[in-house]
Amino acid sequence: MALQRRRFLTLAAAGMGAALLPQGLQLLYQRAARGQSVTGRGFGPLVKDPRGLLDLPAGFQYRVFSKLGDRLSDGTPVPACHDGMAAFAGPAGTTILMRNHEITPGLPPVFQRVVAPKDKMYDPLAPGGTTTLVVSKDRRLLRHYVSLAGTSRNCGGGKTLWGSWISCEETTATPEHPANFGPVQKRHGYNFEVPISAQGPVTPVPLPAMGRFQHEAIAIDPKTNIIYQTEDRGDGLFYRFIPKEPTNLAAGGQLQALKIKRYPKANTGQGLPLRQPFEVEWVDITEPDPPQDTVRYEGYQKGAAQFVRGEGLCYHQGEFYFTATSGGNKRLGQIWRYRPGSTSTAGGTIELFVESPGKAVLDYPDNLTMAPWGDLICCEDGNDSVNRLVGITPTGEVYTLARNALNDQELAGVCFSPDGQTLFVNLYHPGMTFAIWGPWDRRG
Repeated sequence: MALQRRRFLTLAAAGMGAALLPQGLQLLYQRAARGQSVTGRGFGPLVKDPRGLLDLPAGFQYRVFSKLGDRLSDGTPVPACHDGMAAFAGPAGTTILMRNHEITPGLPPVFQRVVAPKDKMYDPLAPGGTTTLVVSKDRRLLRHYVSLAGTSRNCGGGKTLWGSWISCEETTATPEHPANFGPVQKRHGYNFEVPISAQGPVTPVPLPAMGRFQHEAIAIDPKTNIIYQTEDRGDGLFYRFIPKEPTNLAAGGQLQALKIKRYPKANTGQGLPLRQPFEVEWVDITEPDPPQDTVRYEGYQKGAAQFVRGEGLCYHQGEFYFTATSGGNKRLGQIWRYRPGSTSTAGGTIELFVESPGKAVLDYPDNLTMAPWGDLICCEDGNDSVNRLVGITPTGEVYTLARNALNDQELAGVCFSPDGQTLFVNLYHPGMTFAIWGPWDRRG
C-alpha cells in the first residue's frame, strides 16, 4: 500500500506542470505566486460600507436581520454562532431559511444557546440546534423561531428533495468523552432532519445509519437519491449514504467512503494535479455508529482517500463540488469536483478543481453554493483579519463578491433564494443574517 501511495503522489507532483492548466489559470496562479492581486470576472471593486458591516460592489445593497441579542418570534433569544443555511420556497413568494447554530457546551453565556422545552431537546446539555426564518419577497423578516434543539456544534447540512433540512453535528462527544467541551448526556455526531413545515421545535431523531462522525455538509443526487457527505477532520473522508427509503432516512441504508482506484489510502492534501480525473470506487462502512470516533479509520483501512477538512458541499447539473478547507500545497484550501457514475454501483471520477496558491486567491474555503449564473460562491474562514465571499468561475478564475467589514469572523451559510434574486449569508459572530441583492446580471 505504501508503494502505491508513493506512486500516486509522484504522478500527482508530475502533473502540476503548466501544461495541465488553461492559459488563464496559469496567469492567475503566476500572479498569486508573486503576491499580486488576483481578480477574475466579477461585479467590480468593492465599495466600503458606511455601516462597517459588509463591503459590496457598487449597485448592491443588503438588509440585516435575526441578530444575536434580538428576540425570536417564539419569545426566546436569537441563538449565537450562525452557520450553515439553506433556502426553500415558501407560500406567497416567501423564502424559508433553515439556519444552523454551531454552539458547543461550555461556551460563556454571551453565546446564547438554543432554547426549547426539555421534551423537544435531544440532549438537555447540548446548546446547539436550528432556527427557521420566514422572509418576504421584499426581503423583510416575517418571523423566526427555534426548529431543532438539544444538539451540538450544528455546523453545516443540506437540503433534501422533499422539503426538509439535514442539520449536521460536527462533534463526536459522548458522556464519557466530551471532546474537550462541556459535559453531554447523549452520544453526538449525528445528522438530524427538520421539515421546513415545522412551526416550532421538532422531536429530534438522530440518523445513525448516516454515520457518527464530525459531519459538515450533505448534498443529494436527484437522479439516484444518494446522499453525499463531508467530514471536517484533517484525515476526514468523503462519504455517500444509500438510503433504503429515500424520503425516510430513519429507515437506514448503507454508508460508504470514496476510494481512488489504483491509489488506495491516498492522502489528497498535497502534490495533486489540477483537472485530472481519477476513477473511484466506494467501500462499505460496516460500523457507521461506533462507540468511539472510528468511522474514518474503518474507511481508511479499506483504502478510502483522505481529504483535509472536508466542509462545504453542493450539487449542480450532475456534479458535486466540495471544499477541503486546509488542503493543498500552501494548506490554504482546495475545491474538489466529483462526477458520479451512470448507476449507483458505478464509481465515477474525482478531480481537483481549484487549489489556492495564495491568500489573494482563496483563504480557507468553507461553505459554498452554486449561483444561478453558474459560478461557485464560497465563504472564506481564513486565519487573518479579512474573510470574503468569493466567486469562482467554471474555468477556475476567482473574484471577490463581498467582504466582512466588521471583524475577523467567517461568513457562512451562503445560499440563494428560489428565484435567484437574493443571496443570503450569515456572519458567524456576532450572529446575524444578511439578504443581499443587486445587478446580478452585470457579472462579466
